[in-house]
Amino acid sequence: MLDTAQFELACKAALRAGESIMKVYAGAFDVEYKEDQSPLTIADKQSHAIIHEELLKLGFPILSEEGASILYHERKIWNEYWLVDPLDGTKEFVKRNGDFTVNIAFMQSNHPVAGIIYAPVKDILYFAFPGIGAFRCSGNKELLEHLTLDSLINHSEKLPSDHTSEFVIVASKSHQNADTEAFIQEVTEAKGNVQYLQVGSSLKFCAMAEGSADLYPRLGPTMEWDTAAGHAIAELAGCQVRKWGSESSLEYNKEDLLNPWFLVSRK
Repeated sequence: MLDTAQFELACKAALRAGESIMKVYAGAFDVEYKEDQSPLTIADKQSHAIIHEELLKLGFPILSEEGASILYHERKIWNEYWLVDPLDGTKEFVKRNGDFTVNIAFMQSNHPVAGIIYAPVKDILYFAFPGIGAFRCSGNKELLEHLTLDSLINHSEKLPSDHTSEFVIVASKSHQNADTEAFIQEVTEAKGNVQYLQVGSSLKFCAMAEGSADLYPRLGPTMEWDTAAGHAIAELAGCQVRKWGSESSLEYNKEDLLNPWFLVSRK
């Protein structure tokens, strides 16, 4: 099982990766495109290298978007491992709108039990650890050198911390589609007055964990590394992450790492 010292190192890795990303973000950069036409930049690669190097010290296997070639027959026997998206929201990064994150999840029995999401532009760290809960911490650059879980918690708000007066649905900024629009219309007709919030990357999970949104429908493709850290944080903040039309939780470490549609809701 993950201990607090190991989790602290993972938090530091996320913050250092965020620093590296921001150096690229501040200047000009080239954009490559993968086979699925998703963008890739040097920031993705540098973040992956930093996180991979740090997490390797902890002895658990690592599955990362930028190193996802590990065969199923090898990883299916993993009981504990890291699941990483070094730069979630590369489209938002390329658009320079700030809605991108570094995502690190610790998986146990193919379920995310601890999560770290760092939003470098906002310098906000969301983190969740079993038995302790979920938190939001601002001003993390000052904490980096002497970071401990206790120091993080002392500078953090426990989640959920926000409470919406109106019913709020949060959805993707770059992946809107007709199915999502139809669902929002259905909820609007049922609730009467619904606010709609568009947010990029895993920050949608963070909005749910904060309590600033009530529903997050994802009626489109995501990969396991896109959701694992947010899944852990949202769950430990009192949310449910369920497969669409089901009471079953999202499954991880499948042979095909593509997620089904899902819905995040407050309990």
